[in-house]
Order: sequence, then structure tokens, then C-alpha cells
Amino acid sequence: MDHAKQKQSEKPPPYSTDSVNGHMEERAPVLKSPNRTGGPQVVPGEETRSHTSTVMESWKEERTRSIEDNEMNLPGIAAAYTSILRGLGEDPLRQGLLKTPRRAATAMQFFTKGYQEKISDVLNNAIFDEDHDEMVIVKDIDMFSMCEHHLVPFIGKVHIGYLPNKRVVGLSKLARIVEIYSRRLQVQERLTKQIAVAITESLQPSGVGVVIEASHMCMVMRGVQKMNSKTVTSTMLGVFREDPKTREEFLKLIKN
Repeated sequence: MDHAKQKQSEKPPPYSTDSVNGHMEERAPVLKSPNRTGGPQVVPGEETRSHTSTVMESWKEERTRSIEDNEMNLPGIAAAYTSILRGLGEDPLRQGLLKTPRRAATAMQFFTKGYQEKISDVLNNAIFDEDHDEMVIVKDIDMFSMCEHHLVPFIGKVHIGYLPNKRVVGLSKLARIVEIYSRRLQVQERLTKQIAVAITESLQPSGVGVVIEASHMCMVMRGVQKMNSKTVTSTMLGVFREDPKTREEFLKLIKN
């Protein structure tokens, strides 16, 4: 086989598209590392385990943005909003829009302030040794996030339950965890998983359940324009996944 044909055969497969929460999303091909014999190594479930591992570690991520970054990047973001206004057919110099680019840039930085925080800061000195092994639930936590596909909000409620294993966390910290992950560009499915994983990794409880009910402006204001549609996602870990009775108790309590 000549070099030209060899290079052609090594090209990765084309991108594919999957529908996630009503959005079309491109997915890059997954390339397997070769085994010792030189052939492709294909292990069933490997891609799933790799993705789960990535999500499980994501709660530990360091800040990707600082207050100094906000100040430095604000003029550039404002300039981008000025271009958007012109592209929409508006005049950025008219009275009502003179300060809009800077206001919009500041607002977007606030909407995504979760990039400035990390879980370890929130949970510092808020985890306590306690001989308690009954279910703890905090429900109806307000959640505001930004759809990463259209940069419009999705809004809803988060319900969290966990079964302590001799350690509990300050109840307000559960809402803070929601705030950190929701104040980023998100999809609801990933947001649900990140909250559950952060609680699991930091507390090591017997189990965690997270349910999110949200209304997506990308479905309400555009696209299918269904005003009353809601998206419900859940993540169950530990005994919440393994024991149907525990899961049923959690789901019943958050509905009452």
C-alpha cells in the first residue's frame, strides 16, 4: 500500500449528529488506542466508562475564570455585542442602545459566574461528622442556567436527596452547589449529573438522588414554541439507583 492510500485509510470517520434535549449536537469520532499487536482495541462500554470518568472528575475542576479575567475581557465582550446589534439591523449609537453592549457583557459574566467558583471553596468547613443515616432532602431549589446551544435561559427547580454515611453537609451548601454548576453554559442532563457527582465525591454518602424540572426558552421562545413544556432529568447514584424502595421514597417525598 502506498503512502497516499495509507493516509486516506487513516482518516477518522465523519462527525455524526445526535439529538440531545431537542437540539442537534455534533459528536466527534472516538478513536481507540492500538493494542500491543498493532490492531485497533475495541472494548464494549469503553466510551461510556471514559465519559462517566470525565464527569466524575469534573466536580474538582479549578476555576477557569477570575475577577481579573472579567475586567480584562469586558471590553471585548461588549465590542462583540456591538457587532451583534449592528448585525441585527440596529444602530448601537442611538440613545437607548449606547450602554447596552457593556450592560449585556456584564450580565453575561454574571449569568456564567459559576466559572469563577469551585466546589471545594463552597464546602470548606461545611462538612460535619454526624451519626445520622436517614434521608436528607432539599427540594424546590431555584435554578437559572444558560443553554449552551442557543445562549438563552432555562429555568426550573432542583430537588436533591442523599443518604448520609456518618457525614452531613450544611443544607445551604447544596443550593450553592446548584448555583455553581447552573451558572455556566449547560445542558440539563450534564447539570443534573454534575450536582449528583459533586455531592457523592465530597460526602461519600450511601446514595444521592437529583431531579431537575426546567422550562427551556429555546423551546418556548423559538423552535416548537410550546409554552407549557417542561424537561425532567434525574441522576440516581448508590442506593438510590440500586434500591427501588429508597428511590421510590425519594421521588414520593419531593412530590409532596
